[in-house]
Amino acid sequence: MKAAVLSTFGAPPQLGDFADPEPARGQTVIEVLAAGVHHIDILKGSGALAPSPATPFVVGSDGVGRTPQGRRVFFDNPVAPFGSWAERTLVAEDSLLDVADEVDDLTAAALGNTGLAAWLALSWRARLQPGESVLVLGATGALGSIAVQAAKAQGAAHVIAADRSADRLRRARERGADATVVTGADDLPARLREAAGRHGIDVIIDPLWGPPALAALTAASPGARHIQIGDSAGTTIDLPGVMLRSAELHIVGFRYFTAPEQVRHDAYRRLTEHAARGDINVDVIPVALDEVDDAWRAQKRGASAKLVLVP
Repeated sequence: MKAAVLSTFGAPPQLGDFADPEPARGQTVIEVLAAGVHHIDILKGSGALAPSPATPFVVGSDGVGRTPQGRRVFFDNPVAPFGSWAERTLVAEDSLLDVADEVDDLTAAALGNTGLAAWLALSWRARLQPGESVLVLGATGALGSIAVQAAKAQGAAHVIAADRSADRLRRARERGADATVVTGADDLPARLREAAGRHGIDVIIDPLWGPPALAALTAASPGARHIQIGDSAGTTIDLPGVMLRSAELHIVGFRYFTAPEQVRHDAYRRLTEHAARGDINVDVIPVALDEVDDAWRAQKRGASAKLVLVP
């Protein structure tokens, strides 16, 4: 079969031939329809993650495909050395998530790990309640853009989108944000409070950490839940203990794959149902499998939309 094969850490994968997967007990072969392109794929390919997989291996951590019985599913964590950037892959049968019938393959793949992380950060980790206010940091990124829309879909009364680009924040407004804040501006906590208004800030979705996270915590309402997902803006913050105590803030770490299987199954189904109805939209750049080198380099430098490989 044709696949994106990584033979040397630090070099881009190359399109080539790879052995077809042979399922063992409890495994199934998936015909890949669309596969997400993620930062973690770049990290694995660089050898930066420990333990590093043995080379050669097929790149790709998730995607949408069909089982031999014709069931359309979302899958992640393919069985090594197989990955999702291929015509076929191998996965555990009990890890498959059903896709809403009306959503297309590209959108379903783009809403995979990224969409699940955004949805579950709100519903499962933050326990978002209807009528609460949500601040999304990094709101123009792949996860942040979905989080803005997911917050509305889950009943948030007021959603604040915060990011560095005023131009890209206009897109967040179009997709349901009630207020936007440019994070590079002076006195960010005051600007966040102004954007929150009478609603306050009950939940913070944070893939950034660093200075934006400290500003968000400074502006948060008493008892707010800060869901920490990533640290692209800084690995540490200087957080005064009195701030946590006086406002009784909750800082909660989150990794979507720790959610129970049934929770993930229900979340992905609801996520794709909302996408099918147009409640949640995602900008997608489809890339053919034979252009895998272009997708790899685009992901490394930062793509303007979610990259999805199409075998």
